[in-house]
Amino acid sequence: MKTVLHLAATRGHANFGWLDSYHSFSFGHYYDPERVHFGALRVLNDDTVSAGMGFGKHPHDNMEIVSIPLSGDLHHKDSTGRDEIIRQHDVQIMSAGSGIAHSEYNANKDKPVKFLQIWVMPKAQNIEPRYEQKSFKPENRVNQLLNVVAPDNKDAVWINQDAWFSLGNFTKDFSTTYQLKKSGNGVYIFVLDGSLEVAGQTINTRDGLGISEIETIDIKASTDAQIVLIEIPMSLN
Repeated sequence: MKTVLHLAATRGHANFGWLDSYHSFSFGHYYDPERVHFGALRVLNDDTVSAGMGFGKHPHDNMEIVSIPLSGDLHHKDSTGRDEIIRQHDVQIMSAGSGIAHSEYNANKDKPVKFLQIWVMPKAQNIEPRYEQKSFKPENRVNQLLNVVAPDNKDAVWINQDAWFSLGNFTKDFSTTYQLKKSGNGVYIFVLDGSLEVAGQTINTRDGLGISEIETIDIKASTDAQIVLIEIPMSLN
């Protein structure tokens, strides 16, 4: 088993006034050669966007981009004609593929929006750009891991990669074992809130822990806790 621990306080940070962003991996002006990616996981940004503000139209290609609102509403528009509001308990994915341009704005004029933006390097290059979002009931992830992104689950949003994202809201002392779905994959756990014991490590709010060369992972909540678990290919073939 190999582990890499990214403590919350060691993340990159950029504050532009309208955007307050923390980077678990190298992004923008933040660069750490030890934190460029974890397998195919390239970006995990913890963003807060001020009321009425946002990202103007900009291009992407050959990247799987997942947005998970934590509070507030995000207004998405893209060059495929999609015009959507993404809300708390929704999960959105945009497969940039051969090329797409999009904008993301806080849909509200009176409160910030907080969301995770996660980039995964794709399995197949230059696919036709695509967009999908689904809503997931929060009660369905109480003391269980709810699969929300997958290449093989019709109830989740589809991703162009052998990757699985799960959300969990755990009560104190709850424990579970995660079974990896594909040999050779690793797992990156990002703690939204609370404290857990994972693979012999204590991780707390906004810490990230990458674990590879394993088949199962034991997780125990030391407090009430919320997590995002990302199973990801470690090979970049």
